[in-house]
This record gives sequence, structure tokens and C-alpha cells, in this order.
Amino acid sequence: MSLSASVRATALHPEFRRGARDMLQVSFGVAAWGLVTGVSMVKSGLAPPLAALMSLLVFAGSAQLATMPLIASGAPMWVIWATATCVNLRFVIFSAMWRPYFARLPRWRRCLIGYFSGDLNYVIFMKRFPDPTPSPAHEPYYWGGVATNWSSWHGSSLGGIALANVVPVEWGLGFAGVLALLGIACSLLQDRATWLSGGTAASAAVAAYALPLKLNILVAIAAAVAVGLGIEAAEGAQRRARQRAEGARR
Repeated sequence: MSLSASVRATALHPEFRRGARDMLQVSFGVAAWGLVTGVSMVKSGLAPPLAALMSLLVFAGSAQLATMPLIASGAPMWVIWATATCVNLRFVIFSAMWRPYFARLPRWRRCLIGYFSGDLNYVIFMKRFPDPTPSPAHEPYYWGGVATNWSSWHGSSLGGIALANVVPVEWGLGFAGVLALLGIACSLLQDRATWLSGGTAASAAVAAYALPLKLNILVAIAAAVAVGLGIEAAEGAQRRARQRAEGARR
């Protein structure tokens, strides 16, 4: 099947429309986040063309917001790279979880899926398909969600870049961005491990706020990862203990 025919078949698949509709429920939060990110990049001193290029190439609002103050303050390159890497480490987990669904696809298509992946894409996709059994519905649903998420993000982000110099600071877009991020973050808290990890990250970020170069972000991420891995190890040990106990009773 040619590329154009494959794109057409995906767009016409019923799951494509369902994915787009499901993502529409959170698109307003994504758009608010994108608008704040676009405005923040220009307000931090980045030229609008470079800001637009960064938005299109990086496509990671949390990394963009985390690194822009560092870039503006002239932080060392290793701090900027380390911050962006730590903030985006969650995509390694997303990729591992998505592997059973998309491992059969050619590498270039998997790379494309990786570029367009996002936090809410992951959450909504996993709610729709909790079972990783291969299905022709997986890819159309994913791309339907991407169509809504990508257009919502870039439409508002590029709009924020274009209008950054005429948007009054008094509008409080920074606070709106915090609310958008908070809503998105809360949607990712689904069990005890994620709640404890999120609470640890918040507490560590506040406790280490006085560190220079926004290093409290790195401290918060490291603490949250440590807690998450510890909880996962403990739960795994408990499962193995229960399995051994059940085996002994038999």
C-alpha cells in the first residue's frame, strides 16, 4: 500500500475519529499550555522565528518551559541539556509501554509516533486499549488523538509567539499556564505510586527552591523517580511473596 493510500485509510478509519473526539476533551488545557509556552519563549528573549522553530522541532512544552529561564539566564549548556533530559525521561516509559502496540511497524513509523507522542496521548490511548493484544484499531486511534493534540498545541503556541509582544503581562498568563499544567498533571495521577511520586516531586521542588539555575527541578525529578522505583520494587516483592505463599498452600 502506498503512503498516500495508507494515510487515507487511517484518516477514514472509525477509530481515527474516536481518537480525535476523545482528545478533544482535554484540548482546551493543551491549548492554554501552548499559548503560555509560546508567550514565555518570546518574553524570555528568544526571537520569534527561533521560538517557532523550537516549538515545531522540540514539541515538548514542559521541557521548553523548564529550559527557557535557563537559556535566558545564560546557564551552562550541560544544565540546560540535563534539565530537558530529566523532564522528558517519562517518554522512555511511554515508549516502553507503547512497544507491544506498535513494535510490528517499520522503524520510520515508530520514530514518527515517538515524535508526536504526548502525555495525554498516552493516558487516553491506554484507557481505550488497556490490552496490548495487536489490533488494526491501535494506529488509527493514536493518529486521531495526535491530530487534535498537535493542532491544539501548535495553533496556540504559534499564536502566543506571534502575539507575545502585544499580550499584557497583567493578563496573568503565567498563572493560567500553571492551572493548565496542574490539570494535565492531575490527569496522570492514577494510582498510589503516581500520587506518591507526584507529591514527592512537589515537596522536593519547594524544599530545593533556593538552588540556583532552577536545579530544584532536577532534585524534584530525581526524588520522584527514586520514590516511584522504590514503590514498584516493593509492590513487585509483595506480588512474588503472595505467589510463593499461594504455591506453598497448593
